[in-house]
Amino acid sequence: MSNHITVTTGIYDAIKDTLRRKKVSMPEEKRLTEELRKAKQVLRRDLPDDVVTVDRKVTIKDHTRNFEHEYIFVASAKAKPAKNKHSILSDIALATVGYKVGDIIDWPFKDGERKIEILKVESCHG
Repeated sequence: MSNHITVTTGIYDAIKDTLRRKKVSMPEEKRLTEELRKAKQVLRRDLPDDVVTVDRKVTIKDHTRNFEHEYIFVASAKAKPAKNKHSILSDIALATVGYKVGDIIDWPFKDGERKIEILKVESCHG
């Protein structure tokens, strides 16, 4: 289990901005602030392929609700939830960004804590 997330500087700044604008719940804010404090920042080209970030297709298993789902995380401006393209600043993306395949995360979602596992991360272009 990673004890720190790995993010690009762009994503790091976007999350910080989201926190500044109070776009998340208090438990999420506390958790994200803590994660950013320990986060490892890398250049986009140095980000490992199995880490959740923007423009990647991510398959998660929700152990709390017992289902699997695939999400495509994109820049906020390109988000189209109807086409399964979710903003990298959406709840599920914020919960998983910077984590890698195999990580299991207990996350304080707005509707309560849930345990989610990252099963697969694939690059997706376009």
